[in-house]
Amino acid sequence: MTRSLDPLLTAVDGALRTLFARPHASRSLPKPAQPPGRLSDAERREAGALMRVNHVGEVCAQALYTAQAAVTLDPSLRAHFVAAADEETDHLAWTRQRLNELGARASLLNPLWYAGAFGLGLVAGRLGDALSLGFVAETERQVEAHLDGHLERLPAGDTESRAVVLQMKADEARHAAEARSAGGQELPAPARAAMRLASRVMTTVAHRI
Repeated sequence: MTRSLDPLLTAVDGALRTLFARPHASRSLPKPAQPPGRLSDAERREAGALMRVNHVGEVCAQALYTAQAAVTLDPSLRAHFVAAADEETDHLAWTRQRLNELGARASLLNPLWYAGAFGLGLVAGRLGDALSLGFVAETERQVEAHLDGHLERLPAGDTESRAVVLQMKADEARHAAEARSAGGQELPAPARAAMRLASRVMTTVAHRI
């Protein structure tokens, strides 16, 4: 009975830490290649909105990996998901720090985003490890493309946010490659399209709320 409760307790702990605790990164905040420039009020607002979206993405990443770790029966795969979640905690902390520095707030809907992503992670995990890993690979691929878009939209003077996004992009690409090499199965085209639609809704709403 205690063993069966362990994944549930871990999931609850992960949710509370992600939504209400201050995240602590194991790596230092990435340093910009160029000194930051002066931002206008409009540029600061736009940078803050973009980093809010990125922060929501990391909230969702925590939910996905926690859910997938909870349902897999493979101890090595569970360890893989836990390790990925730990590295994503760096991203969570970095984006939160940039929000604070830009004078922006986190999304008011973070509990909703977390719950939705956790549900998706449970569904993916229940479909089997190959599809669960395929879901990770596709998610990270879409996140990488989304971060490319943010690199184009960030104000030129916000080199600090740009450094964070560049490191996040590199990490997400590696996570996708690791998921594929671990046996991730490519998702059907309708599933990939549905994921893109859900991501578009989330990013549009989180940009404002």
